[in-house]
Amino acid sequence: MSEAESSLQVELDSGKRVKVKAANVLLRFEKPAPAELLAEAARIAPEIDLDLAWEFAAEEDFGFADLARDYFDAKASVPHQVAALLRLHEAPHYFRRAGKGMFRKAPEDIVKAALLGIERKKQVAAQIDAWAAELTAGQCPEPVREQLFRILFKPDKNGAEYKAVVQAARAAQMQPLDLLQRAGAITSPYQFHWRRFLFDQFPKGTGFPPLQAPAIKDELPLAPVQAFSIDDSATTEIDDALSVTGLGQGTVIFGIHIAAPALAIQPDSPVDKVARERMSTVYMPGWKLTMLPDEVVQAYTLTEGRDCPAVSVYMSFDEATLELLNTETRIERVPIAANLRHDQLDEVVTEAALTGEALAEYPFAAELAFAFRLARHRKVAREVVRGKPENFNRPDYNFRLDGDGNEPRGDEPVRIGTRRRGAPLDLIVSEAMILANSHWGGWLDQCGVPGIYRSQASLLPGVKVRMGTKAAPHAGMGVPQYTWATSPLRRYVDLVNQWQIIACARHGRTAALAAPFKPKDAMLFSVISSFDAAYSAYNDFQNGIERYWTLQYLAQNEVAELDCAVMKDGMVRAETLPLVLRAAGTDNLPRGTRVRVRIVSTDLLTLDVHGALVTRLDDAGADAAPEPEAEGDDEAAGPLTLAIALDDPAPSSDKDAVAP
Repeated sequence: MSEAESSLQVELDSGKRVKVKAANVLLRFEKPAPAELLAEAARIAPEIDLDLAWEFAAEEDFGFADLARDYFDAKASVPHQVAALLRLHEAPHYFRRAGKGMFRKAPEDIVKAALLGIERKKQVAAQIDAWAAELTAGQCPEPVREQLFRILFKPDKNGAEYKAVVQAARAAQMQPLDLLQRAGAITSPYQFHWRRFLFDQFPKGTGFPPLQAPAIKDELPLAPVQAFSIDDSATTEIDDALSVTGLGQGTVIFGIHIAAPALAIQPDSPVDKVARERMSTVYMPGWKLTMLPDEVVQAYTLTEGRDCPAVSVYMSFDEATLELLNTETRIERVPIAANLRHDQLDEVVTEAALTGEALAEYPFAAELAFAFRLARHRKVAREVVRGKPENFNRPDYNFRLDGDGNEPRGDEPVRIGTRRRGAPLDLIVSEAMILANSHWGGWLDQCGVPGIYRSQASLLPGVKVRMGTKAAPHAGMGVPQYTWATSPLRRYVDLVNQWQIIACARHGRTAALAAPFKPKDAMLFSVISSFDAAYSAYNDFQNGIERYWTLQYLAQNEVAELDCAVMKDGMVRAETLPLVLRAAGTDNLPRGTRVRVRIVSTDLLTLDVHGALVTRLDDAGADAAPEPEAEGDDEAAGPLTLAIALDDPAPSSDKDAVAP
């Protein structure tokens, strides 16, 4: 519209006027009109062959008008010049910008590499389109199937497989999970859950490298006891055993004997590195992944008929009052007289039999009677410290798969049984382990040796159990301090604590100098962090896979209705199964109200269950049993739902080994 010495006023096609610096003007023309010019140039630009243009372009810097004159003719029109400008701008792999309106052709090797890259992108785009078309049609390409879990849970958003799934999901207007299931990428819900867990936690597989169990070289004295363990029949990792001597003599010595792999396995040894990588045994119905290879476990497990190396704590009690008189920790060989089994004795070793009200015909009857009396005494003492009784009004659930003993397929018949928390044998072992863990925690502190502790500041809602390296009270347990040291074959923190306990047993007050881990040792904090992460992931998986088998149980037994207790927000808890579900019609009912719920739908892949209220089973929720307390995740205040694997039920001696 007008021009000054250094700028121009330009009217855009929209009618808006702008000021443009003269230095930014690339082209001056009278005709055609700007809109017509751009339309004509856009039509001409694709006709310019880039290979030909690159071949005949000047070696030095050149302007777009120069290229137009070389490519078309010496009197290239304004539309041809603008077409050249557009074409040069869209081909940076052929021509590099060298200034306003100026360009330089790229070296030949760079052009070739760029063209190869462009061709590869075209091929990838075509492959994405092809895969997306297959997925939309209900078929899953093999590369997508192989990347299933990465696509769903840890996607490489630049990956062709991921882009194909996203493109197909948009085209089919479906969620990716639904799309992949319809396409046949997910053939087994059980395998989907199992493989996803392995993908997250065991990306290198579940096998162990070749390992040999190190021999225990110490000359250990033989303990003058006959010890017995209490586990389920299929348990392979027997960490703990008990002994009772001196009955009828006024002072009874109660022995707690823990398998001692720490006498042979050294920090940073090959076996230790394997245990540190896994951190814990993984339990699930019908299967487990052990922390250590079976050949290593069998070298140290407390098998009956053997004199087994153990770290033992002997506690002397007044037989009449059960007052604790003395404690002593020893490293020794312990004769294991028997491996007692829950499933064979639970119906026999009853409270009536243990208290003399019924006939007691089973091994170690007198010893178990004293142990039960002591356990009840210790439990009451802990509850005084806690300030209120422990409240376990729901059972543990035991899962049994009728399979062949191999890794489950996911369709085996499943049986779900119950065991009431606090059953006599459970109580005996859990109180013994609490006693040992609390005592050793205090002993480590007295010797100035750090350990890995579990503490809980109070029983107030939201106050969780913490792990640390200093002794502190555990309110949920009702003890002044608490470690994990009674399951060294199944939990890595127990193995670490056992190294420290052995140092105290050998060196006493000077143990801090000889212990593998010193105060404020960074390795201890690393172990705590890694253990917390792994243990949480294992428990999340265990809870999920238990829910899977519970849904299978519903289907296999054609369960259409469940008696439940109302929780809140429309959620209810089944009375006879480890199942919480949403039930329509229960939102406004009082908490604790007993109701009957119809199962409306279940989904084995998402593990969703939906129900609907059928009827109320009581007139008010006030008389219903209250929800149990959830102070912590340990033996006495721990899991209210507990998975039991077919080949290795959750150890009765340490219930929190499986789930917090």
